[in-house]
Amino acid sequence: MSYIIPLHAKSWVQVSANSDFPVQNLPFGIFSTTTKSPRVGVALGDKIIDLLALFELGYLSNLGFDQADFENQHLNSLMSKGKNANSNLRERLFNLLKEDSTELKNKTEHHSSIFVQQADAAMHLPIKVGDYTDFYSSREHATNVGVMFRDPANALLPNWLHIPVGYHGRASSIVLSGQPIYRPKGQQLPVENEPPVFGASKQLDFELELAFTTYQGKPMGESISTKEADDFIYGMCLFNDWSARDIQKWEYVPLGPFLAKNFASSMSPWIVSLDALEHFRIPGPNQEPKVLPYLEYSGDKHIDIKLEVIIETEDGTENVISRSNYKHMYWNMNQQLAHHTINGCNINCGDMMASGTISGTTPDSFGSMLELAWKGTKPLKMKDGSERKFIQDGDTVIMRGYCEKDNLRIGFGEVRTKVLPTK
Repeated sequence: MSYIIPLHAKSWVQVSANSDFPVQNLPFGIFSTTTKSPRVGVALGDKIIDLLALFELGYLSNLGFDQADFENQHLNSLMSKGKNANSNLRERLFNLLKEDSTELKNKTEHHSSIFVQQADAAMHLPIKVGDYTDFYSSREHATNVGVMFRDPANALLPNWLHIPVGYHGRASSIVLSGQPIYRPKGQQLPVENEPPVFGASKQLDFELELAFTTYQGKPMGESISTKEADDFIYGMCLFNDWSARDIQKWEYVPLGPFLAKNFASSMSPWIVSLDALEHFRIPGPNQEPKVLPYLEYSGDKHIDIKLEVIIETEDGTENVISRSNYKHMYWNMNQQLAHHTINGCNINCGDMMASGTISGTTPDSFGSMLELAWKGTKPLKMKDGSERKFIQDGDTVIMRGYCEKDNLRIGFGEVRTKVLPTK
């Protein structure tokens, strides 16, 4: 069961017109303050709603949740209650916050306990990620990489148009927006036919992605169909899947990425529910050749999410280097989850699955430095006069994303990460 908040709904809580977090969004995260331990919160405008306080004051009774679900360092306990319970929770929150509701509005003595300014709060990693899968589902990105490193006439590998290609990544190094990362080091092969060298990566790159996290799946041996997939997807966040291109080039044969990817992936703090994104569903691309029956789907399963990537130089200046859109994905989330489970793989509550780099059709919409600077042959000019072929120490990479329709904006906030020199 889904609960879709009406497109033109308003709240009695003031929310600015350009906010990522109107009452139709209500994304979930984990926050703390100097006086509140880590707990579940929901973003509304520039505020956070303390769900533990709401529960303790009796506003969330008879929904099937316990105090431990809200007084928790992760959302997994909340998510373990399943799709119906979490949709009912969002419906209850909306009914408390909508414009004509007085139940909470008139209890002004409760407001100081329930509402926290986002500026006064610290955010925490919202999901305890058990397993992490990274897909490779943008046709434009896969084509660009194929053109660069293989025969341009056969840029896509033979399997690419038949399966959502993916691999299992490292969950323990997924970090929250704001946490800096260290430049990775490893073996590289700068000169063909000579021995490899060891050192700091010289080709550190970002990958513009979105990730979804899951409810508890089916028992091992069973599969989730494309039709069922929406009931097993909890929500989405922005995701920067860092890559060390020079390390990856040397190591990826025959088993794929390892040290080039396991040092860090960065996620945004707010998880936007699938229900909040329903207003922005759109048709997907024509998939030719025809996919196998288990990958067929009906309805609009792609989502129009505008994305941008910024490099903030050490002087604090922001340089927008890419504007892309999640709608460019060839394979959608339903297909990704169906393919992931078709062999009976058991999906657990809190698993995370990233889209793969999201590249558009034009050079200014590519989702990685590898493509934007075209393997270093077309450096990007920064406002301070410097150039970038890849990410430098001291750079902060920022990703932002939002949906927009009929003056409604549903946003994800941002994921920002500063790169520090190799340890």
